[in-house]
Amino acid sequence: MLSDPIADMLTRIRNATRTFKETVDIPASKFKEELAKLLVKEGYVASVERTRPEGQKFDVLRVTLKYGHKREQVIKHIERISRPGRRAYVSADSLPRIQRGLGVAIVSTSKGLLPDREARKQGIGGEVICVLW
Repeated sequence: MLSDPIADMLTRIRNATRTFKETVDIPASKFKEELAKLLVKEGYVASVERTRPEGQKFDVLRVTLKYGHKREQVIKHIERISRPGRRAYVSADSLPRIQRGLGVAIVSTSKGLLPDREARKQGIGGEVICVLW
């Protein structure tokens, strides 16, 4: 049994981008789907769709990865910050700036998952799920 499904999702994306895969399948959940949609909105992955492969009982998220002009990785670094054993909560004024604003921190707030820029603009803090650039 997986103890941290979000870390598993991020690891699957990290491994797939390093081997230049076109898509990666991730076991689906509402939270992971929202996280993947936020990655699409921020421009780190091309698309995400929820499907049920033939012969399987559970849905999967099929994430289509994105690469640069000369096949360089769009996601250079992706890291889980808040873990089940050590949660990382921050206030609005303590939100991290990733790579001086070039990266993004995904924050779980009372208004849903937001990038750090949005959370800072709205003046709300929350749990820092992951950072990527």
